[in-house]
Amino acid sequence: MNANDTDLREGEVRFINEAPFAPDGQLRFIGRVRSPWRSRSDCPKNLREARERGGSALLEIAAPYRPALSGLAPGQWIMLLTWLHEARRDLALQAPRHAAEPRGTFSLRSPVRPNPIGLHLVRIVGLDASTGSIAIDAVDVLDGTPLLDIKPYLPSVDIPPMEAD
Repeated sequence: MNANDTDLREGEVRFINEAPFAPDGQLRFIGRVRSPWRSRSDCPKNLREARERGGSALLEIAAPYRPALSGLAPGQWIMLLTWLHEARRDLALQAPRHAAEPRGTFSLRSPVRPNPIGLHLVRIVGLDASTGSIAIDAVDVLDGTPLLDIKPYLPSVDIPPMEAD
């Protein structure tokens, strides 16, 4: 998505155009997310809101990646990594509507980032590995969003340690 300075809110600052590293990620999309959200204005801001609005969705996994679904099961929590293909990529400081002051991109969960990768903790509600179809409880991305990866949620390693008082 191309953006220009007329799209900026007060206090927002764009990244300088010179990147220190070459864009060489060579990412592969493993499938697509099918969601009820067709426009950015309709899409929930987060998973809590998506669940409240009944935002169940379907993951469509491409044929070459379907054997990797082995070991997944309904009821299991998984983390999705998505490519937020319609997001801006140029803001270092953002002025969220919910904040009084602009904030750094890396302190926000906004889809606007240098690499618009989404992270979503969802629950599998149905799975057909032969067709690459995974029904999930909710999602907060637009219909057709590219899927980068699926990782299992493991409470033994994914829950932060308790801090000592």
